[in-house]
Amino acid sequence: MDEEKPAVETQPAAEPAPQEVPAEKIQEKPSAKKQVPAQEKPAAKEAEVKEEVSEPKIAAADLVKEPIKTLAPKRIVGVPPDKLKLFDRYDMSEIVVSDAGLARYINLDPVIVPHTGARHANRPFAKSKMNIVERLVNNMMRNENYTGKKTKTYSAVMQAFAIIETKTKKNPVQVFIDALENTTPREEVTRLRMGGVSVPKAVDISSSRRLDIALRNICKGAINASYKNTKPIEICLANEIMQAAKGDMASFAVSKKEEVERVAGSAR
Repeated sequence: MDEEKPAVETQPAAEPAPQEVPAEKIQEKPSAKKQVPAQEKPAAKEAEVKEEVSEPKIAAADLVKEPIKTLAPKRIVGVPPDKLKLFDRYDMSEIVVSDAGLARYINLDPVIVPHTGARHANRPFAKSKMNIVERLVNNMMRNENYTGKKTKTYSAVMQAFAIIETKTKKNPVQVFIDALENTTPREEVTRLRMGGVSVPKAVDISSSRRLDIALRNICKGAINASYKNTKPIEICLANEIMQAAKGDMASFAVSKKEEVERVAGSAR
């Protein structure tokens, strides 16, 4: 007889446990993802670089074909320096300074409005960089009646130049330069102490000081002539400049120059 086989109890099949993914595969997947863009990005960058390089070439070719439309300005701003005129009226490019010693210190740069706003103030020898007409305006402000009144003095000098032009039919700046040349002293007197006694001694004057003295005397003569006089300051200044340009002794600056040189001649 056949032996009876023991009954085998059937149990429900257990769900398969999730298989653990090896660490190598986990690392491989992201690396595979990174490799694809890593190979594509340089190609994209190269394409961008090629586009950037190619664009200026096209623009440059266009500029070569039509340089006037792209580079030329639509209008000229301002006035060229060679066409600037003093007070927008007097040309300073034709002015001649015959005294070689003063030519270095007389600034005749073209300018419309002679006003630098104290740009060269408190600097040694910087006043030679200032326009000579502006130095005239500043010296006119030495008096108490015109101290701080730059606009009033500027207007007086401008009207004086207009009077000079009307009477002489010349460029008033040239007449003013001639007046400076005729009123600059070449010698003056200094005092030397010898054994307790002061002795006058004649000395030469530097070109910068000669110009300063001439400007000061012209302005001083014009202001003195306006005292107790019905004539305005612009007429007095115009008369002083015109008389000094002729070398007339009626000019205060010319008479002062002759006096200083006469005293220096006796102290040689």
